Amino acid sequence: MRKLLLLTAVTLVSISLFAQKPAWEPAPGHLTIALWPHGAPGAPSSAASGNGPEVDTTTAKDRLIAGQPIVRLGNVSTPTLTLYEPKGKRTGAAVIVFPGGGYQILAIGLEGTEVCDWLNSVGIACILIKYRVPNTGPYPKSPAALQDAQRAMSIVRAHADEWHIDANRIGVLGFSAGAHLAAALSTHFEKRLYDAIDASDEVSCRPNFAVIIYPGYLALAEKDFEPNPEIHVTADTPPAFILQAEDDPVHVENAITYFMELKKAKVPAELHIYAEGGHGYGLRRTELPVTAWPQSAEVWLHTIHVLPGPVQ
Repeated sequence: MRKLLLLTAVTLVSISLFAQKPAWEPAPGHLTIALWPHGAPGAPSSAASGNGPEVDTTTAKDRLIAGQPIVRLGNVSTPTLTLYEPKGKRTGAAVIVFPGGGYQILAIGLEGTEVCDWLNSVGIACILIKYRVPNTGPYPKSPAALQDAQRAMSIVRAHADEWHIDANRIGVLGFSAGAHLAAALSTHFEKRLYDAIDASDEVSCRPNFAVIIYPGYLALAEKDFEPNPEIHVTADTPPAFILQAEDDPVHVENAITYFMELKKAKVPAELHIYAEGGHGYGLRRTELPVTAWPQSAEVWLHTIHVLPGPVQ
């Protein structure tokens, strides 16, 4: 009877662990840590998504980008940080990456791991954030994603020496909703949206720079594209590289409006508007010129002295 009970208990634990296994995990060899060691603030993690366990929501009917599928990760209730270190040269710079997905899913490959591959190739450490979704933004509709972003920046800066990173050259890069999240963090760093839990929260969560790619939620379409008052730009907002296509269904005014707000505050910014490109192309190269944006962003990083050496 004891053996039977023990076998049953082991089986139940195994089933539980299997059921809780994330739908997406990074390739072996990368450090991954939970953003919240005792569970994320707010609703319990099991109820945060409200739609069951983490899952890849991609279907055969979903469109391809540059002939390749997109992983659409949903129901993320346990946010994580994954460190991708350069395998060759190290510049000391680091970029925290927020995939997009309308605060409903995360395009974790197209706007995540593939971005880390590019950043690592130019000597930049990449920190990929699997933040909570769905219905976790935009702030203030929900504070959850922005809480994850603030916490992620603090953890990275607190571990800068250990991870061979310059604490004064840590930026953010986001796409679509992730671009909004990067802008939100760039304008919400003075006050945390959660109670400090450890020493990481004693350091600044202000990014040193931001790369904003086809953003949403920065201009209010229902108010003739007025600036979003929750993205309050000041002279302390970090410099930004901003890119969007004129035919983006999410509205190119998001990029233009954020640029103008930065300009008014005398914050250095670089704006790129392309005629065609639509939305959601990541950095997969197609025949459209907009998809060459990583080269322009790299030049900008030299211009603002995040990357060493002369402007290429």
